[in-house]
Amino acid sequence: MTEDAARHVVPLGEATRTWFGISLQTFGGPAGQIAVMQRTLVDERRWIGERRFLHALSYCMMLPGPEAQQLAIYIGWLLNGWAGGLVAGVLFVLPGVVSLLALSWVYVAHGDTALVSALFLGLAPAVLAVVVQAVLRLARRALGHRALVTIAVAAFVALAVFGLPFPVVVVGAAAAGWGLSRWRPGTLVVAPRHADDGSAPPLIPDDALHRARPSWSRNVLIVVSGVVVWMAPVAGAYLLFGGESVFVDQGLFFAGTALVTFGGAYAVLAFVAQRAVEVYGWLAGGEMVRGLALAESTPGPLIMVVQFVAFLGAYRNPGDLDPWVAGVVGSLLTVWVIFAPSFLFIFLGAPYVERLRGNVALSGALTGITAAVVGVIANLAVYFALHTLFVETTRWTAGPVQLLVPVWSTLSWQSGAIALVAAVMVFGLRWPVLRTLAACALLGVGVGLFA
Repeated sequence: MTEDAARHVVPLGEATRTWFGISLQTFGGPAGQIAVMQRTLVDERRWIGERRFLHALSYCMMLPGPEAQQLAIYIGWLLNGWAGGLVAGVLFVLPGVVSLLALSWVYVAHGDTALVSALFLGLAPAVLAVVVQAVLRLARRALGHRALVTIAVAAFVALAVFGLPFPVVVVGAAAAGWGLSRWRPGTLVVAPRHADDGSAPPLIPDDALHRARPSWSRNVLIVVSGVVVWMAPVAGAYLLFGGESVFVDQGLFFAGTALVTFGGAYAVLAFVAQRAVEVYGWLAGGEMVRGLALAESTPGPLIMVVQFVAFLGAYRNPGDLDPWVAGVVGSLLTVWVIFAPSFLFIFLGAPYVERLRGNVALSGALTGITAAVVGVIANLAVYFALHTLFVETTRWTAGPVQLLVPVWSTLSWQSGAIALVAAVMVFGLRWPVLRTLAACALLGVGVGLFA
C-alpha cells in the first residue's frame, strides 16, 4: 500500500468529527488526553487495537514535544494517511489555542478575574479525578506482568523521589524491556482481557491500517519541507519586523524549546520560566504560575502555557504594532513553532516503527517504555494533586532524595471537597468527562463567588 494512494480506513469526514469530539475533552494533561483517545478509539469506536495503540504511544514517549498530540497524529495517519494525521494533529490543539487566547485577553484586559478564578477552582479538582482514572485505566491495560509493574514503580520512584531526568528514565525502561524480551520473553506477553469486561477486538484489522515504504527520497522530502514550513513564520517575522523584534526572539526561543521538551511540559517549564522572566522580561514570576493554571484548565497539551507567555511578552513589547495585534501575533507564532515539529517527527518515523512492529528486541524496548509511561503519568498526577489541593509546596532533600511535599497549613478545603465530589462522579456515578467538568465548574463558581 503506497502512501497517498492508500484508501481511507474510515471515512475522513467521520474521522474528522471524531477527532473534533476528542479535542473538546483533552483536559488533564497527557494522562487525561491519552485516556480520552483510548476510550474513544479503542473501546468505543474500535478503530484500532489496544496493542497497536500502546505501541504507537511508546514511540511518541521517546520524542520531544507533546506526546499526546503526537499520538493523535500517529493514529490519524494510521487511519487516513497524511490527511488524517494533519486533521488529528490540528484539531487536537485547536480548542486549547482558542481558549487560551481568549483567557490571555481576559487576563490582560481585566486583571480582576474573580469569575474565571472561580471556574478554575472547580475545574482543577475535577481534572485531578480524570487524571487518576486515566492512570488506573492505563495500568490495567499496560501492566500485564509483575515485571512490568516493577518497571512502572521504578519509573515513578526515579522521577518523584530522586528527580532523575526523564530521558534517563526512558532509556532505563527501554533497556529493561529489551532485557526481558531477550531473557524472559514470557513476561512481555499481555494476558487477554476477560470477555465480560465489555472489551471487543477492533473492527479494523491491523493489516488494513495505513502504511508507507520508507526511502531516502521520502525522508529528504519530509525533512526539507517540514523544516521550511516550521520556520517560515519566523523568517517572515524577521523580514517584516527586523531581527530585534520580540516575534523573532519568541520564534527562535520556542522553536528551540520544542526540541528539548522530553518528558512533557513539566520537565521544561522551569527552563521556560527562568528565560521568559529573568532573561527576556516578558512576564513576572507570579504571572507564569497564573499562566500554568490557565493551561491546566483548558483543553490541549499543558505546554500550551507558552502561548500565554508569548501573548504577554508581545503585548508589552509591541514595536510598531497595536499591542493587542502584537499579542495575538506572538501567541499564534509561538503555537506554530511549538507544535509543527510533531508532524515532522511522526510522518518521518512512524513508517519505520510500523515496519519494526514484529522485531522482538524493539517491541520489548517499547513495552518497557509503555510500562514506564504508567509511572510517569502517575508522577504527573501526584504533581498535579499537590498543586491543586495545596496553595504552597516545598522541596525536601536528603542526599539523592528530592521530594516535593505540601505545606499542610495551606490545604484548600474548597479544592479538596470538589475533588471528592468529582471522584464520586467519575468512579461512583461513572459520569462522562464533559459532564463532570461542567458540574464541577458550576460548583466552583458557587463556592468561589458565594461561599
